[in-house]
Amino acid sequence: MTSVSIQNLDLNFGSVNVLKQLNLSIEEGEFLVLLGASGCGKSTLLNCIAGLLDVSDGQIFINGKNVTWAEPSERGIGMVFQSYALYPQMTVKGNLSFGLKNARMPKQEIEARVARAAEILQIEPLLDRKPGALSGGQRQRVAIGRALVRDVDVFLFDEPLSNLDAKLRAELRVEIKRLHQKLGNTMIYVTHDQVEAMTLADRIAIMRGGLVQQLASPDEIYNRPANKYVADFIGSPAMNFFEGQIDADGKFNVGKLTIDLKNYDFADGTAKGEHWLGYRPEHVVLGEAALSMPVHVEAVADIVEPMGSDTLIWTKIEGHDFRIRTDGQQKVAAGDRLVVGMDPRFASIFDKTTEERV
Repeated sequence: MTSVSIQNLDLNFGSVNVLKQLNLSIEEGEFLVLLGASGCGKSTLLNCIAGLLDVSDGQIFINGKNVTWAEPSERGIGMVFQSYALYPQMTVKGNLSFGLKNARMPKQEIEARVARAAEILQIEPLLDRKPGALSGGQRQRVAIGRALVRDVDVFLFDEPLSNLDAKLRAELRVEIKRLHQKLGNTMIYVTHDQVEAMTLADRIAIMRGGLVQQLASPDEIYNRPANKYVADFIGSPAMNFFEGQIDADGKFNVGKLTIDLKNYDFADGTAKGEHWLGYRPEHVVLGEAALSMPVHVEAVADIVEPMGSDTLIWTKIEGHDFRIRTDGQQKVAAGDRLVVGMDPRFASIFDKTTEERV
C-alpha cells in the first residue's frame, strides 16, 4: 500500500523552478532517504510534503488522502528538524507533552504517550531536566520524541543529525534505524550524508536540480548507478572514470590500455563510440593477485593515506586520476610501483553525451 504519493509536483520561487514535475511513491512502512548536494531540492520537497510550502502545481497524497492544500496539522505527519527547536523554559516532559496539551488531549492519554516515547528513546531519566542541561544527542532524542508522541503514520526527518559530532551521529543513526524497525512507520529522511543514506534506507532517491536522478535500493544505486552523476556522487572516494572509446569488437580503449567488455552486462546488449568507464576504488586488486585479473596495468603510488582499516592510494593510469582503496595492513609508500588488477564485470559504463548508464 502506498503511504505517500507525489504526483507531477512543481514548485517555483518566482522565475526559479525548484522542483520539476516530480513523481515519487513511498510504500507503507518504508524508510526512504532523499539524498543530494546542497540546493538539489531535497529539503524543499520534504517541506512540501509537510505542508510548510505551498506547491505551484501537482498533488500530494498521504494514506490515500489528497493533502495538497491541507494544513500541516491535518496531514498526519510528525517532523524532526535540523535544529532541535525545544522550549528552553520547559522540561523534557513539558516539551514532549506541549503539543498534546494544545490539542486538548486527556491527561491520562498524554501521560501514556510521553511515557511510551521516553521508553522507546531511552530518555526516561531526562524527563525532569531542561534542554540546557542536555547534550546535543539527548536534545535530538527529545526532538524525535516530540514527533513520536503524536502517534502518526509518517515521520519526516530534515537532516536531524547534521549538528552532531561524528561519534554522536553514528550512535543516533543506529537508534533511528532501531526506531524504524520497532515502529514500522513510514519515514522520509533528508540528508547530504551518503553514509546515513546507505545505512538507513530501504530505498534512496538521489536528487539533482529538482529532479530524482535514481530511485532504488542502496545496493542497486551503488552497484548499478543510473548515470555518471549518481556514480560520482555515491562512494568515498568517488568512482574512478576513464574517457575512451568502445570499438567494434566490444573493447574499451583509453590510451594504451584496452579493456575487453565481453563479460560486462550492457543494458541494451551492446555499445560503440565515446563513453565513460567507471570503476570503484575498492574493486581494485594489487600485487600478485592482480596478474590473474582480466585487466592489469602498472602504476606508481603518488599519495598514500593510511586510515587504519583501509589505505587510500592515489595514482594515475593513462593520464587519468585513479584512486585505490585497499586493506589497511597492506604496506604501500609513495613512489612504490604497483600492479593494478581490475575485473570489467564490476565496471560501470556511461554514454559520453547523455551520461546515462549503458
